[in-house]
Amino acid sequence: MSKVFKPSPISGFPEYLPEIRRVEQQWIDHIRAVFESYGFCNIETPAVEEVDVLMAKGETDKEIYCLNRLQADPDDNSDARLALHFDQTVPLARYTAQHFNDLVFPFKRYQIQKVWRGERPQVGRMREFYQCDIDVIAVDNLPLHFDAEMPAVIYEALMGLNIGKVQIKISNRRILIGLLESLGIEDVISTTRIIDKLDKIGVDGVTAGLKDEIGLTDAQIASVLALSTIKTRSAAEVKDKLSALNVENEAFQQGVDELCFVLDYLSSMPEDAMLADLSIVRGLDYYTGTVYETNLLEIPEFTSSVCSGGRYDDLASSYINKKLPGVGISIGLTRLFSVLLEHGYIKAAPRSPADILMAIPSEEKRGLAQETAQALRKRGFKVELYHAPQKIKKQLSYAEKKSIPFVWFPPFEDGQSHEVKNMDGGEQIATTVESFTK
Repeated sequence: MSKVFKPSPISGFPEYLPEIRRVEQQWIDHIRAVFESYGFCNIETPAVEEVDVLMAKGETDKEIYCLNRLQADPDDNSDARLALHFDQTVPLARYTAQHFNDLVFPFKRYQIQKVWRGERPQVGRMREFYQCDIDVIAVDNLPLHFDAEMPAVIYEALMGLNIGKVQIKISNRRILIGLLESLGIEDVISTTRIIDKLDKIGVDGVTAGLKDEIGLTDAQIASVLALSTIKTRSAAEVKDKLSALNVENEAFQQGVDELCFVLDYLSSMPEDAMLADLSIVRGLDYYTGTVYETNLLEIPEFTSSVCSGGRYDDLASSYINKKLPGVGISIGLTRLFSVLLEHGYIKAAPRSPADILMAIPSEEKRGLAQETAQALRKRGFKVELYHAPQKIKKQLSYAEKKSIPFVWFPPFEDGQSHEVKNMDGGEQIATTVESFTK
C-alpha cells in the first residue's frame, strides 16, 4: 500500500477557497481595466530570469530563489544561472532591451504576475505574491508628465477596490541626494536607507543611525532631518520650505522643480489624496528621481506602503547601449489582500460564478437541459448544468450552498413551460430563454 501524505499548507504561499479567490480575481480584473483605460498594454515575462540579470544593478536585499532540478545531471549546470524573479521592474528592463526594435516608444506596459522572495512568512509578507505594475519607458528622454500620471492611475485603481481613503506620498530622490552632496556626505546609499526608515523608527532612531552608523555630525543630521520632515500638499509650500534650507546644488534644484511640477499636475486630486513627503526615498538603488509610496488612511491594521515605485533613468541601459529612462509604480496586491482578509475587511463572493443552475428533471430531459443551458450562455448568462437527475430538493440545496441566484427547470412533461426559481425570494415563474432577465 502506498504511503498516504497528510496535506498541509506551504508557509508563505497563499491558497484561497473559491469564494475568496473570486474576490481576488475581481480585484485583478478591476485593476487591469483601469490600467488599460490609460493605454497601458499587457506583457508577461517568464517566471525565471538569469541570475546575472536580476543582480545587474548590484546587491539586492531580496532573498532570491534559484532553480535546481531534482533529477539534474551533476555535470549539467545549465539551470544554475536561473532564478525566480523578485520583482517585475528588472525583467521589464531586460524585456525592453531584448525587444527594442519591435516596441513603440514611449512603451506603456502593465504586468499582473506572481513574484517570489524568501521572506519570513507572516500576514502581509508572502514568499509568492501578485504584483500589479505599470511602467513607461522612453528613448533618451521621458516627459515628466508620466511621473504625474503614475499616481493618478494608481489612485483610481485603489479607490475602485472599496478599501477606504488612500494617500499617495511623493518625493524626489534628487532633492535628498543633492543635499547630501552639498553636505559632503559620501556614503549616500547607506544614508538614504536609514532616512527611508523615518516612519518606522522615528526621528530618534534615524538620528542614532546617522550618527553611529554613518558618522554624521550634529549639524549634518539637523540639515537632513529638516528636509526629511517636510510634509505638505502644496507645491508652493514645498518650494518655500526647501528654499529656506539654502542648498546650492544642481541635482537638488532639479529635484525641487520636478517635484513641484508633479504636485501642480495633481493639484485637482481630492483632498488628502496626494502628499509631498520628503522622507520617501525608496530602498532600491535604481530609483533616480520621483518616488512614491502609498498608505491606507482608514485601515489601521495596514501600516506599510500598499504600492510604491519611482523613476529610474538608467535601469534598462544595463542591457542595451541606449538611454532608456523609465518610471513605474506597483501595487503589492497579495500583501494588501491578505491583510484585509485577515482583519475581516473582505467579504467572500458567492462560491460559484454561475447566474443559473440548470436542473435536470430526468435523464430523458438531459438533452433539453443542455440545449437550454447553451442557449442561455449565448445570451451572456453563466450557467452550470447540474450533474445528475436527482431529487429537486437536492438540486435546490446544491444551488443554495453555492449561492447560485436562479434555478432553471426545463419542462418536466411535454407541453409544459420552462420555469425559473429565484433563490433569494423563492418566487418561481414560467419563462423562456428569449425573455428571461435577472
